[in-house]
Amino acid sequence: MSLTDLLRDGTWTTPPPSAVVVDDELHVTAAEGSDAWRHTSYGFVHDTEHALLEPLPAAGAVEVSFRLDYTEQFDQAGLFLRVSPTEWVKAGVEVSDGVAQVGAVVTHGTSDWSVAPVPEWVGRQVTVRASRSGDAVTVRARVDDEPFRLVRVAHLDPGATVTAGLFCCAPTRDGLTVRFTDYRRTEPDAGLH
Repeated sequence: MSLTDLLRDGTWTTPPPSAVVVDDELHVTAAEGSDAWRHTSYGFVHDTEHALLEPLPAAGAVEVSFRLDYTEQFDQAGLFLRVSPTEWVKAGVEVSDGVAQVGAVVTHGTSDWSVAPVPEWVGRQVTVRASRSGDAVTVRARVDDEPFRLVRVAHLDPGATVTAGLFCCAPTRDGLTVRFTDYRRTEPDAGLH
């Protein structure tokens, strides 16, 4: 499935102010205050992310690619897997304290967050991959054509109905536009290592 197909056939969790195809890229503009988080540490629930989703089978994988050309606090983009309003995973690159960070938020009622700094990825194409197999989802990421690196292994009920796709959020500012460059569905990873 291409970005154009996803835009035509997918469903937004929260429609963005703008989503247009430009030269085979999908440019998504996020609303100020958009975010996805539940309770932990901050005490609030935000469920206003702009995630464009389609069904993901129990044994399948999805990859989302985008240009990492955003630099403001908490700007974020990547992929989103959703079971329900209280169970979901977002993974990608978020700017935190002035540094691009690859990471994931896993939510089973409450959210947790793991990150690692990747300042050398700024200005390049990032690909985030989520592979669903058995009772787990394995998240990997890479920049350009470098090898994928492991970001997170998280529990995901093997019987859950899951939708997956791309997402972006702009919790603290107006004007973030993310340039998504590719979207594809693939077979799940053969192994964890």
